[in-house]
Amino acid sequence: MRRSLTAVVLALAMATGTAGPAGAAPGAAPASPSPRPQPAAAGWSVADGKLTWRSDRRVPLGGAAVEFWSGDQRLGRVRPHPDGRTFSLDLTGAVRVEDLSVRVGGRRIDQAPPSVARGGAPAAPAPAAPAPAPLPANAVDPGVPGPYQAITGEYDLPAVTLPDFPEQVEMRAVVVAPRDAPGARPLALFLHGRHAFCYRGDEEVPQQWPCPPGTDPIPSHRGYLQAQQLLASQGYVTVSIAANGINGQDWAAEDRGAQARSSLVRLHLARWADWAGAARSGAPAIVRAAPRADLSQVFLMGHSRGGEGISRAAMDSLTPPPAAQDGYRGKVRWTVRGMLLIGPTFFGQNPVPQVPSVTILPGCDGDVYDLPGQLFVDETRDLSRSRALRSALYVIGANHNFFNTEWTPGQSVAPSSDDFVDYYGESDPLCSTGAPTRLTAVQQQTVGATYIAAAARLFVEGDDRVRPLLDGTGRRAPSADPARVLSHALGGNRTPLVIPQESTTFSGGARLCDQVTFDDTRSCLDPADPQSQLAHFVPFLGAAPEPDRHAVALSWSTANRPIRVAPARPVTVAGARDLALRVIVPPNTTGTRFGVSVVGPDGRRHPLGEVRLDGLPGTGNTTSYWAQEVRVPLRGAPDRVAAIELTPRTATGQAWLLDAWGWQPGTPARARPTRRGSTSAPWRWSRATPAPGRTRSR
Repeated sequence: MRRSLTAVVLALAMATGTAGPAGAAPGAAPASPSPRPQPAAAGWSVADGKLTWRSDRRVPLGGAAVEFWSGDQRLGRVRPHPDGRTFSLDLTGAVRVEDLSVRVGGRRIDQAPPSVARGGAPAAPAPAAPAPAPLPANAVDPGVPGPYQAITGEYDLPAVTLPDFPEQVEMRAVVVAPRDAPGARPLALFLHGRHAFCYRGDEEVPQQWPCPPGTDPIPSHRGYLQAQQLLASQGYVTVSIAANGINGQDWAAEDRGAQARSSLVRLHLARWADWAGAARSGAPAIVRAAPRADLSQVFLMGHSRGGEGISRAAMDSLTPPPAAQDGYRGKVRWTVRGMLLIGPTFFGQNPVPQVPSVTILPGCDGDVYDLPGQLFVDETRDLSRSRALRSALYVIGANHNFFNTEWTPGQSVAPSSDDFVDYYGESDPLCSTGAPTRLTAVQQQTVGATYIAAAARLFVEGDDRVRPLLDGTGRRAPSADPARVLSHALGGNRTPLVIPQESTTFSGGARLCDQVTFDDTRSCLDPADPQSQLAHFVPFLGAAPEPDRHAVALSWSTANRPIRVAPARPVTVAGARDLALRVIVPPNTTGTRFGVSVVGPDGRRHPLGEVRLDGLPGTGNTTSYWAQEVRVPLRGAPDRVAAIELTPRTATGQAWLLDAWGWQPGTPARARPTRRGSTSAPWRWSRATPAPGRTRSR
């Protein structure tokens, strides 16, 4: 059912004493008399200075934010009411709104899902393309359990007060640790995301914090036990912390609770630092039973808003935030070696290029549908020359919720659901229950555990043998079969060759395109296409244009005609083994092939080889314009490259080149932790240094 309100004027002059247009100075005369209020469309109402929308069913509480929009303008922070159906926005003055809509994670929820696929996938074939063939197995499988038995317990400490949060937040966690492991062990901390937080059996209960009498907090922090047990078997002390008190209050925070989650993470880490030292005798029983934690070897995992929270915690561990905004004011007594983010939000636009990271992007995400976690990789490209690896993993057939057992039907103690089916139902050929490409809950949780272990093993232990699972090399972990997990990365042993910008030159069927714009002459994708604001193309809170985010759009109608892309000046690739390209091809397409050459400063062409790409399986309900990494050897290439050439082997087609790099295997050497006041920097990095020829204007 369509629930938009078209050309409605919300005249609140009687209540507020003002009648100017939104944004007008107090007392300013209106441009024209304000019309009288008109009846609202179904679900909408205006009363007591509030714009309210009520859904005919509960809206699942998830990582994406519920937002009110007027046309292409976001109207502000929306308050969710305890019933899960009602949402309101405070208004001041007379606000003219047209085409009201309610959006969550880049898509509308105030109308029925489209009966046919949206315009993202070409012609929306039915069924969607099959999953790609399995990748070659990696030499080392991090999903294989280690030698240690696990012990499990919980602690529940006094609640804490966080800035701008009226109610206290719990300090509760479940610990899984290796039994009898010698010496101090690395510490892995897990943070769940935003989910319903109160329950009583199968009833619908008010979602308010503290939980109403007769209800209990949902134990979302117990949802990662499989991953905790795997890491514990491999010698890690693991702790998964509860954050229901933040989930119940974060709607009012400008950053949707990222700073509060960072504070909570660091409050727990501070306790573990105490317990690793003189305060061990007073630690909870499970902590005393576990090996002593090594706080110089900390790994963080966050899911959904928890992903953004642990990224903020890593940033705040390098550069302390303002004391008035932070719930933790002590010294930093730990070093974050790396992190893994699952389906994270990106409200704050604050990636941390200095800290190695892996971001999992679920291909059937029905909550954080627009996959803004991609920007934890893309937005680091221009911020620093840090060699820390920043990887993105696209997991075909994974939804948002099932990485956490307490968010999974049949496994959770509280009511839970399939987030994809919640919105789209069971008609999608790619992501509906039982589709050949859809992972079961158990398969998805095994993927999560395996790749969490892979990231920890690379970033904490420095085991370069697992890097090919994460960095675009194209290897699989057999433990995660039958899942199809694709990867690309920035950082590591890469040197920039082409980062598209205004000074990049082209010949053949190429043009510079803007990743975030409403100008159809400059946009990479048609701005009317919903896919044009997803994943690599996510705008900052709906704002467009966004400068300095460019790609190269390739289009051809003749085979074997070279398309040339040249940086402003020749670039050295000395020491690099391969040329690595991040390339998007349309979903469900097959057999896009390019011959790849480089051109030296003397104008001579040096053919390197050929690459082939098949589009990701996709429907109009998925985010499937995603860059795959392909490589060709630089054998025989000159040390300095003036241009690259891509020669299509098919008669027609299109693709988008995000960037090109000189690549060599290996993991950059980790620096010794350095202490500067109360911060610790785990990796060598240069602060905010742009790529060659690039200036940062954002």
